[in-house]
Amino acid sequence: MKIITARRISQIFFLLLFFWFCIVTSLGKEWWQLRGWPVNWLLELDPLVGLGTLLTTHSLYKGLIWGVATVVLTIILGRFFCGWICPFGSIHQFVGYLGRRHKSSLEKAKINRYHRWQVLKYGILIFLLSVAIADLAVFLIKWPYSQPWIFWTLILCSLVAAIIVTMVRTPVDPKKLSLYLACGVGIWVILGYIFQDARILSASLQIGLLDPIPLVYRSINLIVLPLIDGSALKLFSSPRYYEGSWLIGAIFVTAVLLNYKTPRFYCRYICPLGALFGILSRSALWRIGKTETACIDCHLCEKNCEGACAPSSEIRINECILCFNCLDDCHHNQIAYQTAPSAAGEILSPDLSKREFVFTFLSGAAAAPLLRLNGNLTDNWKAGLVRPPGAVFEKEFLSRCIKCGQCMRVCPTNVIHPAGLIAGVEGLWTPVLNFRIGTSGCQHKCIACGNVCPTAAIRPISLDERLGRNRFAASGPLIIGTAFIDRGRCLPWAMDKPCIVCQENCPVSPKAIFTREQFNAIHMETPLLVKTANFRFVEFDKAALQADRLATGDYYCLINEQSDQQPRLIVENTTRSLTISPKAPWEPPPTPGSKASIQIRLQKPFVDPERCIGCGICEHECPVRGKRAIRITAENESRNRKHSLLPRT
Repeated sequence: MKIITARRISQIFFLLLFFWFCIVTSLGKEWWQLRGWPVNWLLELDPLVGLGTLLTTHSLYKGLIWGVATVVLTIILGRFFCGWICPFGSIHQFVGYLGRRHKSSLEKAKINRYHRWQVLKYGILIFLLSVAIADLAVFLIKWPYSQPWIFWTLILCSLVAAIIVTMVRTPVDPKKLSLYLACGVGIWVILGYIFQDARILSASLQIGLLDPIPLVYRSINLIVLPLIDGSALKLFSSPRYYEGSWLIGAIFVTAVLLNYKTPRFYCRYICPLGALFGILSRSALWRIGKTETACIDCHLCEKNCEGACAPSSEIRINECILCFNCLDDCHHNQIAYQTAPSAAGEILSPDLSKREFVFTFLSGAAAAPLLRLNGNLTDNWKAGLVRPPGAVFEKEFLSRCIKCGQCMRVCPTNVIHPAGLIAGVEGLWTPVLNFRIGTSGCQHKCIACGNVCPTAAIRPISLDERLGRNRFAASGPLIIGTAFIDRGRCLPWAMDKPCIVCQENCPVSPKAIFTREQFNAIHMETPLLVKTANFRFVEFDKAALQADRLATGDYYCLINEQSDQQPRLIVENTTRSLTISPKAPWEPPPTPGSKASIQIRLQKPFVDPERCIGCGICEHECPVRGKRAIRITAENESRNRKHSLLPRT
């Protein structure tokens, strides 16, 4: 079997495996729905995900240890992940093949030559990592103040070791060495004092914006599969919708279609994961290269080169994705996959100058603090930003979420959506709850999103913790927000229309929504004067009513001159008469000439904030279209006690 045949089989296998993982990330009873499949495995193989979360949280979620295996194999084999495993890369390669299949060998070789802008992906990688590294920098800078004994002991040991080493190997002036070390330590201490509040340095995890694995997961989960859900091949029982998905779709389609112009355009110019693999593979044990310096320069090895790594001359090892097309296209057997360096020479590092590196790094380090000057993580927090149950504290959440869309796909009621700018620029495409879309609110017995999140931005919780049972009884149920009634839009409050939908659908027990009964007189253009009446029946002198309109169980009749002034339930009416319930007849009957009024019984809803868990079912079921009359905000959420609406003990 040819090696390129093996590579194609591998690409097809992992692409199908990826699609299968996306499909089975669906809750249901069917055999192909979620049944313990490792749906995050490809995300866990991505070392950039593990590196990013390690920098922002100083911890590594256990599933992301898989990324270490990818790193080790890359150091040994080269960029095998890009050419053999990456599902996004396989899509690019296939579309690129379609775009160039009718071109001549010369044209193919021309579009596959190395371009200096391929260094852009390294700048993107540096920028994204520098955004994530700020917390680690703050930790190191504040070390003299947070751990003074350890710090000064380490400095002293380092000073002694440096003096011994320099005196043994290269004798230097001890005074000069001491001066340099003292200056370095002094600068370190001063910086620690300046940055004690750590406000100017903040970390944010933004690799999910352009990392190809989260990007392709997000695109398939929120664009491709929802389109299938709306067809005869539906995977969920109802169509899936995602707010703001047009931007995700536009980026995905653009990235794919650019392959018609340049094969693997995204991989060559944008992909930060490819840049990371390029750095790791620069000293790979095995690499592509020429076996002899003599070459007829036919450039056939470049006509199908997926990485544009220039195998016909000095090969750029960091750009080679191990597609092995050059081995198949070379008819002179001068290219091999070997441990020896290429006979024609190698270029191991990207064309990134020190000035470009420093500028990119500083730009990334400044990005997160600038974005957070709006105070979204302090008192200017957005009450409308409601996170899924189990979401960690917002600052930590932004340090963990990779925007992969797994939680959105698995949500059975379709209420988890990609955030727009409500979460700020750094919160773009992170999960938020939108209770208007979907089949219901956030089901209070569902814990799916936390158990599928690959980085524990939404931590895995148990049903007992969600419901506040057993050992969690003291802390009570998990609260994701609180419902508030807009009395200007609520039917009973604003329009004298009977409605108790929110109270009926409240799932907690005792209910967090209760009602208070109130009778309001409806406006009548013509006064209702009694003509004849008995204990249950009254006829008016004029036809002022609409037939059968008042027999709904919400309308009552009140006779103004009646001594008890008790409204009676209307069970039947014509245009000029009505009949009341036999349970409360008039005693005595109304007298002719008495004035009557029609009253409507309203059950006005109120929310008990101590019982509301913010599930949003009330908002979803509210019959007021458009802006709901009852809405959920993040007040009282369990993940941040500073967002408490009421004092908590």
